[in-house]
Amino acid sequence: MDDPYGTDIFSFDPHRDGPGARRPRSREVRVEKDMVLEDVQTGFVGSVVRVEKSGGMHVVELEDRRGRTRTFPLGGGFWIDGAPVVVLPPLPGPAGEPVGALTTPGGRRVTNSGSIAGPSEPAHVARASRIWVEGKHDAQLVEHVWGDDLASVGVAVQLLQGVDNLADVLEVFGPSDDVRAGVLVDHLVPGSKESRIADAVMRQWSGSVLVVGHPFVDIWQAVKPARVGLLAWPDVPRGTDIKHGSLEALGWPHEDQTDIAQGWRRILSTVRDYRDLEPALLGRVEELIDFVTEPGTR
Repeated sequence: MDDPYGTDIFSFDPHRDGPGARRPRSREVRVEKDMVLEDVQTGFVGSVVRVEKSGGMHVVELEDRRGRTRTFPLGGGFWIDGAPVVVLPPLPGPAGEPVGALTTPGGRRVTNSGSIAGPSEPAHVARASRIWVEGKHDAQLVEHVWGDDLASVGVAVQLLQGVDNLADVLEVFGPSDDVRAGVLVDHLVPGSKESRIADAVMRQWSGSVLVVGHPFVDIWQAVKPARVGLLAWPDVPRGTDIKHGSLEALGWPHEDQTDIAQGWRRILSTVRDYRDLEPALLGRVEELIDFVTEPGTR
């Protein structure tokens, strides 16, 4: 007599895998700390340790029984106790804090940059002083980690769309003694094009413009490589786009701008807070914030 289930009860389920079988319907659940989820695509199983909004979407960090962590976008594609679920963002707590928010031993919330979070306040009117970064990805990373700090002091972050535009942008902005411009650029190393441009504008706008930078060719490399499963970011050959080459080394889609945008979203989703960034970037952003908010500036 044929056994419809076979000898291995785990290899075949006629209710799900047989002819005419219907897929079980996913139910919606609100994510909670310590909830155990399985990512269907990778098979990774872990408990929820942190949930936050990153790059316009909610992401969840899971930790498995060996202490390894992975980050996934919330939504469909998860199982709980063998049943499919759509995982929804958490409902805000009394203070609107996310699951797994950083706190001090005394229970005070800490921002992603490591600062003690102040009480909730209405939005501040933006200061006249500004911070500029080279591109969209730089701005998103700065906003993700330092957004609370910048909002509390009313500092806006604007795009240069490339360091070659810096001199023209400053001519229009018109820095002064009390209205300052802080600028963050990529690949600010001795002898580089970026260093020559930085030196020229700081001589022209002495005391009212500060240009600082990190040594990485692209802001992606300011994210610690372990967050995306690498020991080190790849050494991309000259003539190959750094983003294209990085995604190719990761084994992720890398053919066009859509792939690059999706790749960056995946990288950004792994950044939980300042601890996931290289120190060479951390100090420079803090320096810019201090520069444009010094007493006497506006």
